[in-house]
Amino acid sequence: MKRVVAIVAILALVLLGLGGAVLAITSGGSTDSRGQVGDAAGSGADTEQGDQTAPDPALQEFYDQRIDWESCKSKFQCGTLAVPLDYADPTGKTIELNLLMRPADDQGSKVGPLVVNPGGPGQGGTSLAEQADLSFGEPLLESFDVVGFDPRGTGESAPVDCLSDTELDTFVAADPTPDTADERKSLASDVSAFGAGCATKSPEVSAHISTVEVARDMDVLRGAMRRDKLDYFGYSYGTKLGATYADLFPETSGRLVLDGAVDLSLDYAESNLEQAGGFETALTAYVEDCVEKGDCYLGKTAAEGQKTIQSFLTGLDRKPITVGARQLTEGTAFYGIALPLYSKDYWILLDDALEKALAGDGTKLLQLADYYSSRGANGYEDNSMEAIWAINCLDDPSSTPLSKIPGRIKTYQQVSPTFGEFFAWGEHSCAGLKVDPPEQRAPITGAGADPLLVVGTSRDPATPYAGAESMAEQLESAILVRRDGDGHTAYNSGDDCIDETIESYLVDGEVPDEDFVDCGA
Repeated sequence: MKRVVAIVAILALVLLGLGGAVLAITSGGSTDSRGQVGDAAGSGADTEQGDQTAPDPALQEFYDQRIDWESCKSKFQCGTLAVPLDYADPTGKTIELNLLMRPADDQGSKVGPLVVNPGGPGQGGTSLAEQADLSFGEPLLESFDVVGFDPRGTGESAPVDCLSDTELDTFVAADPTPDTADERKSLASDVSAFGAGCATKSPEVSAHISTVEVARDMDVLRGAMRRDKLDYFGYSYGTKLGATYADLFPETSGRLVLDGAVDLSLDYAESNLEQAGGFETALTAYVEDCVEKGDCYLGKTAAEGQKTIQSFLTGLDRKPITVGARQLTEGTAFYGIALPLYSKDYWILLDDALEKALAGDGTKLLQLADYYSSRGANGYEDNSMEAIWAINCLDDPSSTPLSKIPGRIKTYQQVSPTFGEFFAWGEHSCAGLKVDPPEQRAPITGAGADPLLVVGTSRDPATPYAGAESMAEQLESAILVRRDGDGHTAYNSGDDCIDETIESYLVDGEVPDEDFVDCGA
């Protein structure tokens, strides 16, 4: 799932009138190159001659390139990076990755570049760098050039294309809980069409957008920036990307923060089930908060509130709500409810949108669904909904046959009475993939990497805390950091312990003394 800050950026620009919420985005910085760093937690040297030796001599020309940073968007620096389309054929076709840097405020004493990834998969990383002032605290903004890159297949880095906007509208709004043979046939057709569309519209790129390939791109980026080691901050899916980097390149893995960590050992079905439970936990917390505040629009008790939402979704399955020329369906309503669960700060948006939808006006809940899928007034503003499918399925193409899913529904409903059936049918999502996955990395241990932070939040809907516990166990040099709270990811969420632990580690190289830091204690 997407990291909320990327969605908040859209909300900040256009969501004026949902519960009176108005968000602001600011940015700033000047330009320069690199500054002095320490080596306490493995950061690279203070030099323009950092290690750029390629792991394969055939890749050396890529590591030797220099990024031609140019001023862009008033306060930022933009550039591109050439990488092989296929690392198994480095002399073959190449693609360009889109880069954006938010320069450090204190150029005289900065640590260096901090490469960032917002998650998804499917989100372009340049957006996170552009939103750095909203996403990161002053210690990081002063000390690092925040460098975002659009991973291959996303944003402006050879974006994968699978469906037209009209087809994507149909796919997003499709019935996620097919009850009849015809509905199941339609689901199978939609999944097949998605896979066929990727193969037809983006035949080469769609076969080479795996997490392993993106991690290899990050090491090329490190070499092009002339850094001995890569410092990195990844959220959600970005934790998988960071862990993969540490496993592939332990000797050049520097200070890594993996926030909203995922369980690297789970296959797609297992991860899907875990996420279903995560969203149920978040929804329960939301409903309980509504009831505790009094006069809750959902009911007098938490149990009643949960039933209200479940009945509402079931009702949409039978009869969608008309919103202009479109409809609020069970599928789009799920996205509209899920998005505000990513942050407690945005529960107020769900209050307003869902209460109106229960009264028959689905406008604002459909707006929230559109923000989740990056759909604007004139169509989709990026390819994130296509890229998330293509990347996830390339990483793990396993798929459950439709005939076996009814037998799986009870298992899902046990962990998620509200969303379980949605997620259960999602096990069929990758049936349309028709390409052979590239290089796989399992198990991932990061053996030999410098100490890194794995961060989890106790009631995270998209990446449940159990995933952080598991990742920390699997990565040999991991320190687990726990935040007790609601919402997706931990940093910059109002917890001083979390922020200070992460900032001291990244800026000063201070590694916690213990393997576990409990910020909820």
